[in-house]
Amino acid sequence: MSLNILVIGNGGREHAIVWRLAQSSSVKKIYVAPGNGGTFDSKVENIPLSGSPKDFDALQAFAVENKIDLVVPGPEQPLVDGITSVFTKVGIPVFGPSAKAALMEGSKAHSKIFMDKHGIPTAQFKNFTSVEEAKKHIEQVDYKIVLKADGIAAGKGVLIPETKEEALQGLNEIMVDKNFGDAGNEIVIEEYLEGDELSILTITDGYSFFNLPAAQDHKRIGDGDQGLNTGGMGAYAPAPIATPDVLKKIDEQIIKPTIDGMRKDGTPMCGVLFTGIMLSPTKEPKVLEYNVRFGDPETQTVLPLLTDDTDLAQVMLACAEHRLDSVNIDTKPLFSTTVVMAAGGYPEAYGKGDEITIKSDLPADTFIFHAGTSAKDGKVLTAGGRVIASTAIAATLRESVDKAYVGVDHVQFEKKYNRKDIAHRAFRDADKKASGVTYAEAGVSVDNGNLLVEQIKAKVKSTARPGADSDIGGFGGLFDLKKGGYSGDDTLLVAATDGVGTKLRVAQIMDIHDTVGIDLVAMNVNDLVVQGAEPLIFLDYFATGKLDINIASKFVSGVADGCIQAGCALVGGETSEMPGMYDAGHYDTNGTAVGAVHKDKILPRIDAMAAGNVLIGVKSDGIHSNGFSLVRHIIETSQYDYTTVAPWSKSGKTIGEEVLVPTKIYVKQLLKSLREDLLLGLAHITGGGLVENIPRALPKNLQAKIDISAWEVPEIFKWFGKEGNVPKDDWLKTFNVGIGMVLIVDQANVDKVLANLKNEGEEAVVIGELVDLAAGEAQCIVQNTEGLY
Repeated sequence: MSLNILVIGNGGREHAIVWRLAQSSSVKKIYVAPGNGGTFDSKVENIPLSGSPKDFDALQAFAVENKIDLVVPGPEQPLVDGITSVFTKVGIPVFGPSAKAALMEGSKAHSKIFMDKHGIPTAQFKNFTSVEEAKKHIEQVDYKIVLKADGIAAGKGVLIPETKEEALQGLNEIMVDKNFGDAGNEIVIEEYLEGDELSILTITDGYSFFNLPAAQDHKRIGDGDQGLNTGGMGAYAPAPIATPDVLKKIDEQIIKPTIDGMRKDGTPMCGVLFTGIMLSPTKEPKVLEYNVRFGDPETQTVLPLLTDDTDLAQVMLACAEHRLDSVNIDTKPLFSTTVVMAAGGYPEAYGKGDEITIKSDLPADTFIFHAGTSAKDGKVLTAGGRVIASTAIAATLRESVDKAYVGVDHVQFEKKYNRKDIAHRAFRDADKKASGVTYAEAGVSVDNGNLLVEQIKAKVKSTARPGADSDIGGFGGLFDLKKGGYSGDDTLLVAATDGVGTKLRVAQIMDIHDTVGIDLVAMNVNDLVVQGAEPLIFLDYFATGKLDINIASKFVSGVADGCIQAGCALVGGETSEMPGMYDAGHYDTNGTAVGAVHKDKILPRIDAMAAGNVLIGVKSDGIHSNGFSLVRHIIETSQYDYTTVAPWSKSGKTIGEEVLVPTKIYVKQLLKSLREDLLLGLAHITGGGLVENIPRALPKNLQAKIDISAWEVPEIFKWFGKEGNVPKDDWLKTFNVGIGMVLIVDQANVDKVLANLKNEGEEAVVIGELVDLAAGEAQCIVQNTEGLY
């Protein structure tokens, strides 16, 4: 097959594409519209047409007349303007996306919505068409932000303000003053991400895909990444930070979901998907932006790495015909570096028309790619800001950089300027590795941990009680039993340890972290009090991949609130920062409570229980901390999400807010009845519900008979049962259905216990009794469940 190919564009990217296509034995002729001073040889011819809409008809006519077999648009604007359909409607394949697919680059707001829809990791964001609403958002956010004009703005529509005042000024520049034209009709305000950037160029036909080596470019004009932003002053590939593990994450979490998502949305990607990625210090990738074409200068960097048996023309044609898996594509195990040479004054005012001279004795595997150049009267002249580039490939990155700079020395023109530190970030990391890595560089900040301790000290101090001073920061917590009201040989210590479970995931989704600290305390101290023990001290554990002081502080504040409710002292804990152990934004937690009880006060008092004993139910505040795997499954398979207003709620709260109501703490309400020996046993209603938790406190010869009509089951439980079509038996074994603690009481003491609870402001109700069991193990029967949902 002898192909006639039309390449559209006039930059360094297009020269690199043409250079590689010209090496193909399957290519007969390449036309470049309009091309530059380097896009010509025996196979290549420039034509005086551009990729702007005014030339679309002329380009189509030229393609038909010259029997073009494949069109390769270089820049983004023609793709966004719909150039692909200009050729496909006359039967000419195009290596490039449709106008609808090109919206991934043409509209930043569209691409962010796409990422959110398909679960692709990116910065938190909001889109605005209203200046006033955008202003309100800027004034409310508590993190550094980036402002992005929605549309294409020649790479200049992104502002990174340092203060709220700068952010509001930038908002006016984009949406009011229209410094970027109609691109600023809508704005994306997103979280500023820190880390190292990567560029992933993915060749795809909408189904199959192949990632070219991960590149890292240099946008700033000056050495050390200083000065104004540019279109790119150099690049290198493969970037050493793109380890196999990182690339696997990028493939699984970003590239494949993006290509699959575009196809499922009816806008399949064809051509090159350029994904700009920020790699966090803990090596978690997030998408910064999408482009729908080759990057510049990344193209000049990665195309020389294609293997000799990779026919780029056939690869592009296969993509256009949606059969990429039918052709061979591979890269060499080498490094590539590109150094861009710019006109003096760029990226601000610069001159044009200066003659360029290039020495012919370039080192092996060193290439010169033209960008802002033109040919006139046998001379090559400067015609743009980024004029020309030198690229070199070699076995090591150091060698490829050195060879690229030799290429730079072979090019001369008036006021030539280039950065002298391309790939400095890779060498910086290598130098650090050689000199040793610090704990902070490994992803753990001791300073942040110390700062957290200082922030929470005052709140923790407020939990102090006799016997404990709650002064954290040491190696452990102390409790003086005598000062705490316990002494003698008859005192026993009782301990409990527990976590919060998958309720944490909902808290992380909703970004509500103070209530789970209360949950953690509740799950432990409630397990102490059912043994007759008074909780005395508490210790917490908080583990995360990257310590967010704000989140950790809210969590510990909740723990302190729980300790105050329970009357125990928060005497210590552990905050563990473990890079790589948890996904970004995720954490886990655990707690340990220690209490005391006199030997003659231990519960349950099984020998004293008998048929006729009364069961008193103390009401719950909601779902508490059990059943969340079922809760999450029901929500995730329904039409609802956590931010939906709860259908059962009279307060207008969301589902997420309703299910995050913290577990009730049943300590102070019970202490008086415990000290007066009025209780025979207690059952904390957690996982297993009423039917499995009450029997844990009973002798084998008794069973509990519960009448569920004795109290009003909260609507939240009925809704989840109905929405999930949960079988009644599972429902009873999963949820507390409105009763969080059950007291086993002798008939003669019922009134006293109810009075004690009422004095503590607690709502309690008689829910059943104990009856004889002829044979088998202790059990619980719940009656009158018909028609509950």
